[in-house]
Formats: sequence, C-alpha cells, structure tokens
Amino acid sequence: MSDSPREAGDRRITVLIIPDGDLETRTFEISYARLKLLMAASLAGAIVLAVMVALWFPIAISAARVPALEREVNRLEAERSQVTELARRVEEAEAAYDRVRQMLGADVAEPGDDPILPPLQQDDDANAPGDDISLAPSEWPLARIGFVTQRANLDGEGHPGLDIAVPSQSYIRATAPGTVVAAERDSIYGLYVLLEHGGGIESMYGHASELFVEPGDAVERGEVIALSGSTGRSTAPHLHFEIRKDGLPVDPTGYVRQP
Repeated sequence: MSDSPREAGDRRITVLIIPDGDLETRTFEISYARLKLLMAASLAGAIVLAVMVALWFPIAISAARVPALEREVNRLEAERSQVTELARRVEEAEAAYDRVRQMLGADVAEPGDDPILPPLQQDDDANAPGDDISLAPSEWPLARIGFVTQRANLDGEGHPGLDIAVPSQSYIRATAPGTVVAAERDSIYGLYVLLEHGGGIESMYGHASELFVEPGDAVERGEVIALSGSTGRSTAPHLHFEIRKDGLPVDPTGYVRQP
C-alpha cells in the first residue's frame, strides 16, 4: 500500500549512535523537510562566507598598504616643507640681489645711444716734455668710485684679480698706456679687454657691456676703453680687473689705488 502525501512529507531519517564501549545507544530523528531546510541554510551560509572572504582580501591588502602610504605621506610632507623653506630663501636672496642692483644703479641706463666719453685726466707734470712716462699701471681702472667685493687670492686656484662692484655702463679706463692685445668675448669673463704695457706687464678688464677698442689699438693712460656690465659668468654688474707680470697674475693693489 503506497504512502499518502501527508505520510510522505512526514518521512524521517533516524540516526543511531552507538558509543564505543557503551551499551546504551542514542537515536536521533530528523524529517526530510527539516533536513532540506538545514542543507539550504548551510549552503546559504557557505555562500555568504565565500563572499565575505572574497571581499575581505582586497580590504586586507589595502589595510596592509596603509603604513607604507603613511610613511610616503610623511616623506612628501617633509620634502614639501624643505621646498617651501628653499623657496623662501630664494625669494630673500632675490630681494637682496634686487636691493644691491638698485644701490649700484644696475637697472638705470644712461641716456643716448652712444656714451659721452669724459676727457682724459692726465697729470700735466708727468706729460711735460723730456719726462719719462712710466708704462706700469697706476691709474684706477674706473672713472667712478666702486666697491671691492673680492680681492686677489693668488694661492692655487684662488682669485687672480679684483672684483669691483659699480653700476652698469660705468667708464672703464686703461690703467697705463699700452696696446690692445685682445678685445673679445669669453665664456667666463664675458666681454673683456687685454692690454700690453711693456716689460712683461699686462692688464685685463672683464665683464664689460660694451668695448670701444680693437686689437692693435694704442691707448693712453686713463683712456676709456669699455663700459662696465655683467657679461660672462657674473651675478651683478662689476669689473674684474687683473694685472699680469710675465703671464702670471699679481696683486693689482701693488700698482693701483682707488682715489
């Protein structure tokens, strides 16, 4: 005789548990409906657990990167602070440089296309007939007062001459009569003039903005040969002045003095 629908739905599974060494057995019964519900719940739990695990891995990876990202942020913050401080120092240096340029009149151009050369300041007694005029440099190389920013340091790779800060377009004068050996542009000294005075003595005038002489020209003591500037390797208008003896630089203050 077949089971009725209700009897089929009430079918159960009996589980018999016999403990080892124990004479008493235990019996558990569970219906097919409850077993299906339990299996469905287990499957749903497994799916939820799998989804959670799948979502947890990216979160765990991101969390593991947090300390490294924090260190990178701290490093960038430190670098930003250094850049800010450097920018502040650059602004201060530029402001100081602008003040120096204004003090020296570097941004003030003299009127007219061509400079008006002042007359030579010659010593009448020295030019008297029969007098022997010395060929050694003795005239200050500028027509106006300047500020000596660096003196000669002839030790090793030191500084071979004087750096004299003056406004741009100041008159540069020959310190003694002589012949122009070179009047050209150099990567370090910019526009420069080299004079030969005889007896192995030469004088050099660098960083000029304009030259008035050419190689082979004869010049007199105090003659304007160029205008000061900031050409070549220079940070502000000034004159680089050297005196050389037998090709070697000597201290110019042993020959010339600023009036």
